[in-house]
Amino acid sequence: QVHLVESGGGLVQAGGSLRLSCAASGRAFSRNSMGWFRQAPGKEREFVAHMSWTGRYTKYADSVKGRFTISRDNAKNMVWLQMNSLKPEDTGVYYCVADSASYLSDPPIDGYDYWGQGTQVTVSS
Repeated sequence: QVHLVESGGGLVQAGGSLRLSCAASGRAFSRNSMGWFRQAPGKEREFVAHMSWTGRYTKYADSVKGRFTISRDNAKNMVWLQMNSLKPEDTGVYYCVADSASYLSDPPIDGYDYWGQGTQVTVSS
């Protein structure tokens, strides 16, 4: 059974930083894109960032460009999200995602079929 387990969430003041981690188990995702989504209270879940399995392609939501950085280690089956200059509007539950399909080109953001349980990030003003 596949599990994606997030960690690293918490409460931080505006302008601070957090680093989210996601450990995958049950299968290898070394040839699959992985990424992060988030859901703020009362809002739809939204894409945050993802990276192709080669590392060649990364994509970020406009709202986090220049502040968040995604990275991964295929050998460890892990992905991270470094979040800097956090804003209150970054508050939400952050979900790690992985795609069962494998792409050599820029992967789609709407094909993620493995999801973690989420980790809460709260940014106070």
